[in-house]
Amino acid sequence: MNWKVIIRNIGFALLVNALFMLLAVFVSMAGGNDSALAALMISFTITFIVGIFPFIFVRKTTSISLREGYVIITLSWLLSFIFGLLPYVLWGGPFTLSNAIFESVSGYTTCGATILSDVEALPDSLLFWRSATHFIGGLGVVVFLLLLIPESSQMRMRLTNMELSSLSRSSYSSRTTNVVYIFAYVYLALFVLAVVAYCLAGMSFFDAVCHAMAVVATGGFSTKTASIAAFDSYWVEGVTMLFMYLSSIHFGLLYLTVVTRSLKPLGSPIIKFYTVMVLVVAFFLGIGLKTGGFCQGWGESFWDGLFNTLTVSSTTGFANLDNSQWPGWMIVLLLFPAIVCGTTGSTCGGIKSDRALILFKSIARHVNSSLHPSSVNEIRFGRRILRNEEVAPHLLYIGIYMMFILVSMLLALCFGVDFENSLVASVMCLGNVGPGCGELMGSMGCYDSVSNPAKLLFSLDMFLGRVEIFPVLTVLGMIFDKRDR
Repeated sequence: MNWKVIIRNIGFALLVNALFMLLAVFVSMAGGNDSALAALMISFTITFIVGIFPFIFVRKTTSISLREGYVIITLSWLLSFIFGLLPYVLWGGPFTLSNAIFESVSGYTTCGATILSDVEALPDSLLFWRSATHFIGGLGVVVFLLLLIPESSQMRMRLTNMELSSLSRSSYSSRTTNVVYIFAYVYLALFVLAVVAYCLAGMSFFDAVCHAMAVVATGGFSTKTASIAAFDSYWVEGVTMLFMYLSSIHFGLLYLTVVTRSLKPLGSPIIKFYTVMVLVVAFFLGIGLKTGGFCQGWGESFWDGLFNTLTVSSTTGFANLDNSQWPGWMIVLLLFPAIVCGTTGSTCGGIKSDRALILFKSIARHVNSSLHPSSVNEIRFGRRILRNEEVAPHLLYIGIYMMFILVSMLLALCFGVDFENSLVASVMCLGNVGPGCGELMGSMGCYDSVSNPAKLLFSLDMFLGRVEIFPVLTVLGMIFDKRDR
């Protein structure tokens, strides 16, 4: 394995982090040199030096093997977590080492879970850095790296195929070399539009930028302890719902919609499935909010039901209500969109609506085959027919995903978390949703009260959910593969 090419490419990822740390330094200076200036300056210096080091001493190469690609992806994420926690640890306050690890991983994986009980206590520059980790992680540290690699490079093509799932690439037609640019264009366009929309809705420019970075990354870090509820504005909530939905559907299809000036790309069966799921869950959640006395009118109930369904299905995690007093059936209802979530090719987590639809179609095909053995039963995605070898990996992923939820829940119980929070927090962290349930980890709570081992466990869940498990399993397989020794 060529560690020189691995180190050089990881250096790209660290330089991206250093760039955003430098922007946070400028925010601190613009605010009168707030209390995080020194922490951010030191963090920027360390990250920049370590990131630039390989470009001085390691020769450039354009070749990369399959194994090296998986190591680059895994280590780029892990080292981003490590260097990203430096501003928190150096600033201090509530950021012990375990808290800083949790906050850093939650930011980069766009989970949005936090250990902070008082967000406003942080200086603006550190609030900006929290949101910036969402922005970096939403597009992906590896995708930022790919934007810097020449288009004709075989390295870029191979890393693109590893970083983006096959479902996200096959849902629309485009050359592999263009996929990264398309995703970046849509991501940046959504960010700019979100900033403008939030400003028009009444937010300050600083709040608009931070919330826009969070919403397009389907993250959830807010500049307010009460999250979106702090603004007490239907306009702000409406803008948030719009961009949560847009950011949770395939960026390639959004791109085609704009380029072709037609809504036909949005007629995808996957988007229809996802939209219907959101509307059905929102309808029943709205009924629960009204009958439970959590909202006064039916209009308010269905509005809040849609907001809270979207914030879970898009894995954003913003809050406009306190869910700590909700009955158990409403929490269970939200677990379905929290596991399924949005579509591939977006910034959301979970198993993705694409795989869920494949699962349901596979079940239907099996039932039809049992009832009508002589009939021909196929799994269709629009005009495309999926072969068995295309279906099997996605069903396998769903099985592994559910197994990880079970294992995480059992370990959380061992680490002192109660049963309800063990289950919900495992689902929410592995799906990169964020807030759990109850008074401690609910939509208006935080994860500070859980034990340090539980925080590390949930951090691991976030990482596995963000990279979709297999790259980490592949690297672990390489480590224990006797043929490599």
